[in-house]
Amino acid sequence: MSREFRIATFNLESLDDSGEPPFDERIAVLRPQLERLQADILCLQEVNAQREAKGEPRTLRALNRLLERTAYAGYHVTTGGAGNKGEGHKLADRHNLVLLSRWPILEARLYRHDLVPAPQVRMVTADPAPAAAESVNWDRPVLYAAVDFPGGRRLHVFDLHLRAPIAAPVPGQKKNASTWKSVGGWAEGFYLASLKRAGQALETRLAVDRLFDADPQALVVVAGDLNAELEQTPVRIIRADLDETGNGHLAGRSLVPLERSVPEERRFSVLHGGEAVMLDHLLVSRALLGWFRRAEIHNEALGDELIAHATVSHSPESYHAPLVAHFEKPE
Repeated sequence: MSREFRIATFNLESLDDSGEPPFDERIAVLRPQLERLQADILCLQEVNAQREAKGEPRTLRALNRLLERTAYAGYHVTTGGAGNKGEGHKLADRHNLVLLSRWPILEARLYRHDLVPAPQVRMVTADPAPAAAESVNWDRPVLYAAVDFPGGRRLHVFDLHLRAPIAAPVPGQKKNASTWKSVGGWAEGFYLASLKRAGQALETRLAVDRLFDADPQALVVVAGDLNAELEQTPVRIIRADLDETGNGHLAGRSLVPLERSVPEERRFSVLHGGEAVMLDHLLVSRALLGWFRRAEIHNEALGDELIAHATVSHSPESYHAPLVAHFEKPE
């Protein structure tokens, strides 16, 4: 006897029901992708929140519309705070993290400078020059949820969207949104962005280690758009491979990337200027790896994000491919 289940991650690319393209066109493209995943746990990124009227709290109206008439409409939902389907929790207008689960969610929270204080940096190219060091804060939190997995165990899920490797603003160093005044200013902006991305990864790793402190056989999955490939710093921090730590006693704390089971020619979640890159990941603990059977990257219809932004008007697509993993839990 066994129980099969699937865990998936998907960046929905600024899901919203206002503006262009018409939301029905986005639903027509995105809903079949979600249904194909057949996920029991679904980690979503870039879910915008909406107000019904000025002054009212934001809700996940667009997401709820997208999920209508799908199995996900009846799932448990968390954005890291109290309330289901977004109600009762203060949502950001753009790029919320959302986790949906077939099974009850026992607890959920957001990590943002709870385990890693904001670095203090005195910028050297800012104009005017700062009088003192300033905090470098993460752009987005990390969403954690403990799922009440059948059989009495907890499944620990982290939903991430790390900072993109694009230079962060530096006061007085930009002519406009896309043009820098100096190479030094751009370089410092890129340095700041790297701090933010690596800091988010470190906070995730420390939260994972807390779970292993309590239970060395914890069932852990880190999912999401990490804006980095396997061998880049943020993913290496979260993975904590044995050849990195050099300590065999820590091998059980490493996380394993499931996309390695996909043939190399299909192993990409983003096309960028003709280059196929794997920026979206599912990383699991050794205990959960024992139940893993196969992974899929649904990139057959994936468009090139760089070319599309220059040539396509109001695309309804996401330029990230969903990633899903299939597991079998022994009874």
